[in-house]
Amino acid sequence: MAYEDAYKDCEWVEFEVLEQFMKDALIGAGLPEEDAAIVGEILITSDKRGIDSHGIGRLKPIYIDRIDAGILNPETKIDVIKDDMTAAVLDGNNGMGHVVSKKAMEMAIEKAQKYGMGMVAVRNSTHYGIAGYYTKMATDAGMIGITGTNARPSIAPTFGVENMLGTNPLTFGLPTDEEFPFILDCATSVSQRGKIEVYGRAGKDLPSGWVIGSQGEDRTDTKQVLIDLTKGTAALAPLGGVGETTGGYKGYGYSMVVEILSAALQDGSYLKTLNGFDADGKKIPYPLGHFFIAIDPERFMGLETFKKIAGNICREVRNSRLAPGAERIYTAGEKEHVAWQYRKDHGCPVPVTLQKVMVELRDRYGMDYTFPFEK
Repeated sequence: MAYEDAYKDCEWVEFEVLEQFMKDALIGAGLPEEDAAIVGEILITSDKRGIDSHGIGRLKPIYIDRIDAGILNPETKIDVIKDDMTAAVLDGNNGMGHVVSKKAMEMAIEKAQKYGMGMVAVRNSTHYGIAGYYTKMATDAGMIGITGTNARPSIAPTFGVENMLGTNPLTFGLPTDEEFPFILDCATSVSQRGKIEVYGRAGKDLPSGWVIGSQGEDRTDTKQVLIDLTKGTAALAPLGGVGETTGGYKGYGYSMVVEILSAALQDGSYLKTLNGFDADGKKIPYPLGHFFIAIDPERFMGLETFKKIAGNICREVRNSRLAPGAERIYTAGEKEHVAWQYRKDHGCPVPVTLQKVMVELRDRYGMDYTFPFEK
């Protein structure tokens, strides 16, 4: 489906306008200018790469609303708890996850440049946007990048119905000799809340197999699902699906790996302590944990050798036999590159529901913007 057909009900807005708007709105919400620029850059990178679930659509509900609720600190104070040769632990003090995470990956890259490998764990952080942003930081530096984060409970374990684990992405970035790196950025659930929110904004029912109810029933009622995921009466299915027949235990297992690495290394929070509510049902912070790894291929057989072989593998896979009716085989990161090739000339698609949010924020903070959809 062509982009113009997929987004026919949207207004296309220039990225420069959206990024500056997000930065200004975040400053209005209390962020220092430098931090607002970091968050705006990471959010717009998501939109540039066609990941609409983690871009400007999350500006208000995930960040500004949480600042308003007093459960997210607009000023990010970063404490270095431990800093060894190849490892470090940072505390984000419930500030903006993007800010502490960018610093963490920068530290991991610096350690890898010096020692060959570097790993930084973060505790008491918050939602950090698309995980692929941080692995691309590594590939841009000629490194292998790995990151993961836990999240508020939403996935049910295999043979369970209670939301115990977060969507917990396990993300890899590998440099190649192609125009774009290999970046695998996906949740360890069949889908994740951001995509469900996209369906909700579009007024569409969910595909079957994404969500299960408290009695193990299939749930497709998007708006109520978004409510019930928070209440704990609905849960996301792990990657592979419900039960073991289609391999759901694999997604469940990988989600557990991310949960442990996002908590045990940094003495952080995990599972139900991340549900965002106290015993009286009052909203409290989500003290998330992350980890960031950078590996220097130059320390093995050299960066150029790595990039060439990685590129060869990607090309051979893409050129393998197609399934009947299929038009193309993609490798990880390619669809995002294709999205950018289109969007760099057209901007970001903004649906009507999001247009209203942008106007609301503009008016709230007294910003001088006239958006294309208002003309």
